[in-house]
Order: sequence, then structure tokens, then C-alpha cells
Amino acid sequence: MDTSVKFPFYAKASLFLIGLYVFTAILYLTQDVILPLIYATGVAILLSPVIGFLAKKGINRVVAIAGVLIIAVLIVGALIALLVSQASMLRTAWPHLVTKLHEFINQVVDWVSGYLNLSPDKINGWISETTSEFMKNRNAAIGVTLTTMSGILSATILTPVYIFMILFYQPHLLAFVHNIFGADNDKKVSEILTETRVVVKGYIGGLFGEFVIIAILNSIGLLILKMDYAILLGVIGAVLNVIPIIGGIICIALFVIIALLTKSPLYIIYVLGLYALIQFIDDHYIFPRIVGAKVKLNLLISIIAVIVGDALWGIPGMFLAIPITAVLKIIFDRVETLKSWGFLFGDTIRSTGKSKFSLAVNRFIKYLISKFHKPKHPAAKNHRQTG
Repeated sequence: MDTSVKFPFYAKASLFLIGLYVFTAILYLTQDVILPLIYATGVAILLSPVIGFLAKKGINRVVAIAGVLIIAVLIVGALIALLVSQASMLRTAWPHLVTKLHEFINQVVDWVSGYLNLSPDKINGWISETTSEFMKNRNAAIGVTLTTMSGILSATILTPVYIFMILFYQPHLLAFVHNIFGADNDKKVSEILTETRVVVKGYIGGLFGEFVIIAILNSIGLLILKMDYAILLGVIGAVLNVIPIIGGIICIALFVIIALLTKSPLYIIYVLGLYALIQFIDDHYIFPRIVGAKVKLNLLISIIAVIVGDALWGIPGMFLAIPITAVLKIIFDRVETLKSWGFLFGDTIRSTGKSKFSLAVNRFIKYLISKFHKPKHPAAKNHRQTG
């Protein structure tokens, strides 16, 4: 006799929504602990093969972990030093940029007042009112900034410690995960862990490679255009490029503003052309080969994940949204009752559309070749055949 209690749909939906709310609240309230752990886990997965290689060579595991971490910290420190040196140049020129900004605002006010037949005094009054409102809220903004900076600082200090501990206790942690799900699910757990390791390694490594290439392309392009702060803008643009859609909008806005303040308005066209060219190279050659091949998510889910990550954890959440969603897809694909969600997260249209597009392009090229290389006189064709 079946004595199990069957809940109606509305009861299941209510329990699911309550559980989701509680889980989201826990993630939000404990972000100072969770975020460093997630970052540390990703970096530990990336460094794990190097540690294993050094351990096989007979190097003590503790020494290998410490040496690899020191090298990684030095690389990050060199990058930060480069950014600080470029930012100091920007700080020195800040008064000049502010003066240029005021001049540009006055020009815009004159243009708007003439085009819309509005009094410049009314426009300036609206600007002054908006500025005063901003100044009233500056204390709250400064407080939020200081809180964010303190969180980043604490995460910067804690993350290397977490990385060391995760790498040192890696075999123990893997055994713990297997013990939780039992021997019956041992094979499935191994598949999930293996795929997760491949995705995380491929995504982080590919993302770093994409960051380096985009930073170099941005910097070279801006240097060719003789833009001020070219290296700083190139690196910032590469960092923003990691964030899908939103990062690109912020990046191009930053490029345009600096071009407008330091160069002539004509440079806006140059900067837009440079950005479009680099994005075309990134979208068609860089990202699909070194990042997109590892993460099989469709664009809709990627955008939603970034927005949710920003609402939950801010800027760090935007960076972590894609790899976390990719790991969730791996889990969904391996659990029978969640395979529909894994299918929803996946991207089956992009590959099909790409192959159809490539086929159409090939057919069009063949058609053009046949048209342009078709002999004009049949006699010439017969002469070549008989010859």
C-alpha cells in the first residue's frame, strides 16, 4: 500500500519558491565568505595540473603549492603595478579633463538651446539641480565604495589562503564529495567532477588568454590613434570585455568619452571603428576558439545569468555568473529529473545556424567563381579541350 503523501502543484511551487528565496538570501548575506571561496576554487582547479606535475617530479607538495602561488601573485602584482602607473598619469591630468568636460557641456548646452529653442539658463539650472542632488548623496556613495573596497581587500587577502588550503586538501575534499552521494552514484559524480574541472580550466584559461589578446589589440589600436592613456584604456577595456553585453557598452562609452575630452570629435568615429574591428575579431575568431568551445550556454541564459549575478553579488557576481551557470548545466545534464533544464541552458541553435550560414557562404562563393571564370567564347573552351 502506497502511503506516500502527494502534494498538489501549487504546494510544490510554493515550497520551491520559498526554498529559492531562502537560498538566495543565504548567498547574498554570506557573500563575504562565499565569493573568496568560489574564486579560490576556480584558481585551484586551474593550478591543480601544475601542482600534480611538480609532485610527480618529486617536489614536496607544500613547496610546489607555495612556489606556484608566489609566481601567480607576482604576475598579478605586475599587472596591478602597470595599471597603477597608468592611473597615476590619469590622476595628474584629471584637472585638465574636468576643464575639457565643462567646455564640452557648455557647447552641448548652446547646441540644445538653439535646436530646441530653450533658454540656456533653464538647462544650466537643471544641470545645477542634478549636480546638487548628486552632492547630497555623495556620502552614501562614498560609504558604498569604501564597503566594496574593503570587501575586495579582504577577498584579496583571503583568496590565496583558500587556494593553498584547497590545493593541499584536494584529495580529502574529493573523497568527501564522493562519500556524500554514496557508492551508487560514484560514476556519475566522477563524470560531473571531471567535466566541471574541464569547463572551469578551459573557461578561466581561455578567458585569461582572451583578456591578454584583447588588451594588446586595444592598446595597439589606441596607440596608433595616439590616444592618451592608451595602455590603461586597453587593459580596462579587456577587463570589461569579460562581462557579456554590459561590459561592451561601458567600454565603448569610456573610449568615446576619453576621445571626446582629449581629442577632436572626429576621433569618436575612429574609436568606434577600432572597437567594432576588435569586437569582430573577438566574436568570430578569439572567443569561439578559446572560450566559447568550453562553455555551451546560449546567449539568453548568459545575459540572464550576468544580470542575476550583478543583482546578487555586484561586479564579482557578473564575472562569476557564466562559469557557475556552466557548472549548473553540467549537473543538470547528469541528473535525470533536471535534464530539461540542462537542455534549456544549452545552445543547439548556434551550431546549426553557423553550419547553415557557412554552407550558404560556400555556395555563394562557388556561384561567384563559376560566373566570373566562365569562358566567354565556346570556341576558346573547345580550343583548350583539344589542345
